[in-house]
Amino acid sequence: MKILIVQNKMGIGDMVIYLPFINAISKKFNTPVNILVKESSKAEKILKDDKSIDKIIILKQGNKQKNAEHQGFKGFFKLVRELKEYKFDKIFIFNSSLRFNLIAKFAGIKNVYQYPLFDKKEQNIIDAPKKLLKKKLNIDIQENPKIFLNEKSIFEAKLKFRIKNDEKNILLGIGGSGPTKRIPAKTFIELIRLTSNTLRCKFFLATGKNQDEQEILKEILNSEFKDKCIPLDDLDIYEILGIIKNCDISICNDSSFSHLSSGLGIKTIVLMADTPLVYGSYNTLMYPILPDGESFVTHNTLGKDKINPIKIFNQLKQILN
Repeated sequence: MKILIVQNKMGIGDMVIYLPFINAISKKFNTPVNILVKESSKAEKILKDDKSIDKIIILKQGNKQKNAEHQGFKGFFKLVRELKEYKFDKIFIFNSSLRFNLIAKFAGIKNVYQYPLFDKKEQNIIDAPKKLLKKKLNIDIQENPKIFLNEKSIFEAKLKFRIKNDEKNILLGIGGSGPTKRIPAKTFIELIRLTSNTLRCKFFLATGKNQDEQEILKEILNSEFKDKCIPLDDLDIYEILGIIKNCDISICNDSSFSHLSSGLGIKTIVLMADTPLVYGSYNTLMYPILPDGESFVTHNTLGKDKINPIKIFNQLKQILN
């Protein structure tokens, strides 16, 4: 039996969130599955060691994407031809798009499982796939996402970056996909100060190449704590996974690194400045920190300047104790 799963959201975090559903389908039919995903999801790196995945097919679609071969009318039929060659028996489509429904049928896939067509309401990123699999396969999904990583990669990262067991190794996810998610450098510097005064520790700084992210990184590296900090921005994401797996705890903005670290089984404090709480609480290893004065967060909270380093530090102590 050959199964295809369509997960067309673009983010790394989105990819991680869908892992329990992908793994459950593989387990239900006792076969590795194939996934159709966007390159920006970094699935080829993140899922490299996941035995429940057979092939990763890249969806080249999106108005801002270069070489968007699957975009538009011609792209529709190009994707149909490509999928037809695989001779899939079943397809699970984690969206309500008529386009993907028609692509599946034109590609000759007989069994199509999908969210209700045209119904984008009530499509919570966690609840919608749960409902689909409960209704179609009668399976309940309660598991945390799990990213698999081979032991060799973990050991090599430990050696290369001199990660020691007699100190606390802490991942700081200081980047974010948007400016409202990026906590100021001064907050992280104060957190480093509070932590260093109490614990023997080392900090791994994970971020992207965006100019704003790089400025935050630069400010931290120019602080008095630069000798305690190791930047990871020039590393391949697969290598970063090995480092994260060796960490004792992660403290991250709501970003790809909060999803990756919790998916790797690391307890993760998530700094929720400006996104719905579900993105920082769907995993039982996540510990969300809200801006001072807020009881919930959404896309309009704009709370990055109200994330309290003392509150983060207290949560860190509680977790490590």
